[in-house]
Amino acid sequence: MQLLGSYLKHHDTDTELVELIETLMVACKEIALQLREGALAGIHGTTDNTNVQGETQKKLDVISNDILKEVLLDNPLVHGVASEEEDDPVFGNPEGRFLVTFDPLDGSSNIDINVSVGTIFSILEVPEGAPRNSVDLFLQPGRKQVAAGYVLYGPSAVLALTTGRGVNMFTLAHTGDFLLTREQVQIPHTTKEFAINMSNHRHWEPAMRNYIGDLLAGSEGPRAKNYNMRWIASMVAEVHRVLTRGGIFTYPWDSRDPQKPGKLRLMYEGNPMSMLIEQAGGLSTTCYEHIMDIDPQEIHQRVAVALGSREEVEALMQYHRDTPSVIQQ
Repeated sequence: MQLLGSYLKHHDTDTELVELIETLMVACKEIALQLREGALAGIHGTTDNTNVQGETQKKLDVISNDILKEVLLDNPLVHGVASEEEDDPVFGNPEGRFLVTFDPLDGSSNIDINVSVGTIFSILEVPEGAPRNSVDLFLQPGRKQVAAGYVLYGPSAVLALTTGRGVNMFTLAHTGDFLLTREQVQIPHTTKEFAINMSNHRHWEPAMRNYIGDLLAGSEGPRAKNYNMRWIASMVAEVHRVLTRGGIFTYPWDSRDPQKPGKLRLMYEGNPMSMLIEQAGGLSTTCYEHIMDIDPQEIHQRVAVALGSREEVEALMQYHRDTPSVIQQ
């Protein structure tokens, strides 16, 4: 089995990008250790604080964010970082080449019940000639990402990574090294599995309600096959399942906050997961357009997400083309 750094260098990955990815993994290994200790380390429970999204922060949200921020900003290659848990970007080396955005602990509502969570990250380059120490540096469409991935902290810690040449998975060994365990992951084009929070059914657009209704109709319905539903409430875990065996995961627009295009964050979740999915042969959309084609307008921008097996995502998009939208553009 190949070490992460050795594998990347063997495939002619930019050496500075390799160094940055290895720096990220130093932080993720520390987060994995904190999670393993769990209640023994006093990391369960919530804080008295809320993040910029208005969400109550879990203790490990704060711990994970601080670990990533400290480790990354100590690397001179990093010009700045932006986190779901920070109001504004934090800047490091003025001459740094890279920008890193991250969700330090996706699915953190699952921490206290010992269900899989993860760290999602995206790496961008500082645009040439751009003003330094500006939030505008981060506002690049997902197609500009030079690398993206996540570390799933489950029964084993698994890194799913793309540098634009497919998706590979590495497992954290007892030696502290990430070792290659799956190469050139491909998502099956068809599926009989979907993931969505059914409790929000009444808030969805008619197109989404129609689509899910037809899936539930099974082999006797218009889709002519029986589907299974899954829901973990951790995007990392949901996407990992899709990458592993196919499926569709969607967190669509809903009417409870109609001015917001979705719940998930474009820069910390939508773009990095979209790069992984599309590099593995799947599709990642808002139900109307490809997520990575969106021009970000602000760092904490939200987005609707529908990603996974190509044929199923295409079918979902057709439902949305066939049904008038209720979303105010």
